[in-house]
Amino acid sequence: MLLLLANVVQNAVIGNDNSLLGGLFGAALLVLGNYLLVRYTFFHPRFGRTLQGRSTTLVEDGRVDHRALRRELVSRAELAAALRREGIDDLEEVDRVVLDPEGTLTPTKKPAPTLEDVLERLDRIERKLS
Repeated sequence: MLLLLANVVQNAVIGNDNSLLGGLFGAALLVLGNYLLVRYTFFHPRFGRTLQGRSTTLVEDGRVDHRALRRELVSRAELAAALRREGIDDLEEVDRVVLDPEGTLTPTKKPAPTLEDVLERLDRIERKLS
């Protein structure tokens, strides 16, 4: 929106139409159009989802959805790099990763095992060994 606004005002100042009124009219028209579009998408969520898209789950239960990665044109290396920027070093640490329509990755870390979980796993291992 800001780029369009700057372009309209620039054309009014240095372009063919060098009248102040023409620049103000173009800027006002852009601002009004943006306002109406934002209001309409707010009150009509279905239209907003169509316009913006939906969230995409890239990792579910620690498993990478390669089909979703391909559909969103995200490579596994790009996913790993984005997770490192979020402070996650390995895909093994992640339970779920969602790509929002704005392009933001939202990772959910796996819950840390409690002492009871560790003791239970040790008991299972001991039972299997004996």
